[in-house]
Amino acid sequence: MALITSDVDRFEAARPRLEAIAYRLLGSASEAEDAVQETFLRWQAADVARIEVPEAWLTKVLTNLCLNMLTSARARRETYVGRWLPEPLLAGDPMLGPADTAEQRESVSYAVLVLLERLSPGERAVYVLREAFDYPHREIAAILDITEAASQQTYHRAKKHVADGRARTEIDEAAARRIVDEFLAAATSGRTEPLVRLLTEDAIAAGDGGGKVPARAKGFEGALAVAKFLRGLFKPSQAKRALVGGTPEIHATTANGEPAIVVVVDGRVVAVTCLEVTAEGIVAVRSQVNPDKLVRATELWTAAHQGEPPLLTL
Repeated sequence: MALITSDVDRFEAARPRLEAIAYRLLGSASEAEDAVQETFLRWQAADVARIEVPEAWLTKVLTNLCLNMLTSARARRETYVGRWLPEPLLAGDPMLGPADTAEQRESVSYAVLVLLERLSPGERAVYVLREAFDYPHREIAAILDITEAASQQTYHRAKKHVADGRARTEIDEAAARRIVDEFLAAATSGRTEPLVRLLTEDAIAAGDGGGKVPARAKGFEGALAVAKFLRGLFKPSQAKRALVGGTPEIHATTANGEPAIVVVVDGRVVAVTCLEVTAEGIVAVRSQVNPDKLVRATELWTAAHQGEPPLLTL
């Protein structure tokens, strides 16, 4: 059926919320956009006049599309080259969604998106709808075609899986900048000791190159191993410039609410490194270098930060 203007407007008003839900469910901005577009096509084909609660209908269709995508994604990731990490979203990206409460901010943090990979598709859906969007279990049950009791049980199970025993530290923009400045000073000092002091004993470093950019399949574990890796990573060299096609410019920002380092070459984002911070120090350094997962970051960076002077160049 052809949609009238008001029906299209109604969908467009819902689009930001739908994209934010899909991103949390899939960990991929491009896949989230695909899921929302498919939801629009189904809205277009539906008898909209007979849909009593459009928001509930759209959320149900989108969530079930994402569940199907998650199931097929699990199979694809078995053949993924190297470590799979979520697609980071830079500060200001509307797909980050609501950030009014600590729970909402936590649910889209890079650290939690990584942990959500431990969950089954159903657990992930219940967790996201409840934790990030405050849907009551009655509505979640209707969306997923389960009982309200099952929704509650699934949520508690999912929350237990996501809670890894670590109290993450909420970081504002000024604090994030200080952390990145301190991290970069240590990483470019040429010594491991300053980095070791910033890291927790069990710190890890991981990267996702998707088989397109060199990244170790197995990450580094332990403060000393991570510090040695980072010291080499931030050492300027002609080989690095040749690999990325120019001089890497290093910027400080936040991604998914965490302190982050953005590496830009000729206006193109070639890496986003997220720092997971706890009261004890930096517990994880995760780098997204797969160019397929940096397209959106490049678009936002070009629009919002073009010409911004870098903190340093490598």
